[in-house]
Amino acid sequence: MQQALEVPIGGVLTDGQLSMRAAVAQALPEVPHQLCPFHSLHEAAKPISEADRHAKKVLKKHVRGVRPIARRLEGRSDRDAEVVRGYCAAVRSALTDDGRPPLAAAGLQLYDRLNALAQSLERVEKRGPCPKPSGA
Repeated sequence: MQQALEVPIGGVLTDGQLSMRAAVAQALPEVPHQLCPFHSLHEAAKPISEADRHAKKVLKKHVRGVRPIARRLEGRSDRDAEVVRGYCAAVRSALTDDGRPPLAAAGLQLYDRLNALAQSLERVEKRGPCPKPSGA
């Protein structure tokens, strides 16, 4: 095989499929064979990606009731309703924003976003109810 080409083959880079490995080993036994760095990273990150996917699924279960809350506020235009609708929108946004594994873990991102929302709600709760606008 190597003699049929006019260019010397210094190495082979593949995605690591078993059939491809076998073909390279048979056709070019003396040529170094390396796996593509992206595919290697992807394979190495599979257990972490699976754990992250599971974590995201569990987190989603905890905030599943956001839509009914927002629906109950339909037709209301008071300040409290607007604030609650804003939080509902933030939760829905956090749920639909996915990362790109293995470099951006969607479950960790969701955890961080939901944690930030929970901390914000705790601060609001400590502050107490919104003051009524003057003239209301």
